[in-house]
Amino acid sequence: MIKVFNHWFHRKTVAQVGIDLVFPVACVLLAALWIEHSREFGLAKVAFYAVSFALTMTAINAWLGFYQRVHCRTRTETQARAVLSLYLAIPLAYVAFSMVSMAEVDRGFMLLAGLSALFATLVHRVYSAHHRTGSLMSHRVLVFGVGEEAEHVSRVLRASDPDIQIVGFYPCPSDAEPAVPPREILPREVSLLDTAHSLKVREIIVAVRERRGGALPLRELLDCKLSGVKVLDLPTYFERALGQIRLDSLRVGWLIFGDGFRQNWRRNVVKRLFDIIVASLLLLLSLPIMLITAIMVLVEDGFPVFYRQERVGLGGRLFKVVKFRSMRNDAESDGTPRWATANDDRVTRVGRIIRKVRIDELPQLYSVLTGDMSLVGPRPERPYFVDKLTRDIPFYAVRHSVKPGVTGWAQVRYHYGSTVDDSIQKLQYDLYYVKNHTLFLDIVVIFQTVGVVLSGEGAQ
Repeated sequence: MIKVFNHWFHRKTVAQVGIDLVFPVACVLLAALWIEHSREFGLAKVAFYAVSFALTMTAINAWLGFYQRVHCRTRTETQARAVLSLYLAIPLAYVAFSMVSMAEVDRGFMLLAGLSALFATLVHRVYSAHHRTGSLMSHRVLVFGVGEEAEHVSRVLRASDPDIQIVGFYPCPSDAEPAVPPREILPREVSLLDTAHSLKVREIIVAVRERRGGALPLRELLDCKLSGVKVLDLPTYFERALGQIRLDSLRVGWLIFGDGFRQNWRRNVVKRLFDIIVASLLLLLSLPIMLITAIMVLVEDGFPVFYRQERVGLGGRLFKVVKFRSMRNDAESDGTPRWATANDDRVTRVGRIIRKVRIDELPQLYSVLTGDMSLVGPRPERPYFVDKLTRDIPFYAVRHSVKPGVTGWAQVRYHYGSTVDDSIQKLQYDLYYVKNHTLFLDIVVIFQTVGVVLSGEGAQ
């Protein structure tokens, strides 16, 4: 994992982005050098437009989800996205390289070089999206422990991280009954350090429930760390690898004494300025769309066009959120709040469309300007659900230590939730955001939100 501005990126993702940026630029420059009299039009100018083309296509590929390590797309869906990327690349490349003053034949040669490089990277993206990576990108870890906690960790990691390679489970003296397959248990007779080196392990994950009274062999773990093998507890590993703080491995002491969960006036001022500037621009740009949406809602189902609903915000304070009305007027005629579900019959035809492309959320930009919400943060819930979820889910109230957002880390990492189990999964991402939120992470979330809207993922 590589840490950038307090946010973790997988080495595979960084490598893919690097290749997609460098390879097309290198191919275009090689094509330019191949052309006679290349100095006449200037390689620096060619490099500038090649880099601009590569950056734009990398952004498009990110929106199309090519850098997601965990996905549920079929091969056909991934191939369709690759074709769309290539179709978009042709006019973009033509516009970019038409700026270079050179013969039409030479310009076409460079354009062909850039598109060929892009085609090669897209073929590799389609292949890697549906095949396990080789040893170069696989992540070899050793789980310290053989009990129920170790078995649970193994199940979660193998289901959520396609690049993980668990080489085995090393017994801890405090483990009572093994819960992992016996064939995967490593011999205790060989020291932990020698085992880690012989298996070429990069990290050791400590998955032991009981740690008091000398239950952990601290000296052995320290020797591993001093020799260059990382030793991580469960919350830290899940935070880095999955971008979430798992409730099933979370301890109060880790929240109190660990890094993160910092609030300071500088961060608040920067976030507030960012919210005001970006929300104002988005409101101006979306005014025509909002006007058309208001007319469509009015024509189909009459007034009111908007609906105001009480939500829980920063510090548990109540505020009114404003959205385009996407359900019938009698959606909750019995007075009992209910979560929206897939294919909810209360949603109108226009409502189904604006929900899919998230247009119904645009009026919340007004709440951002008034200070009730932020552009990025945990999604605000209704008081009825907050009371229930706070009783049922540990640490749920932690998400109210920052302003709720129009979009959030949980929204771009997890599908639309309509159950308590979904709320638990989303809370794990919300806790990650509360712990690590920075301006850089806000920009990452907004960028990924564009991809979610374009693909229609996670919409109801």
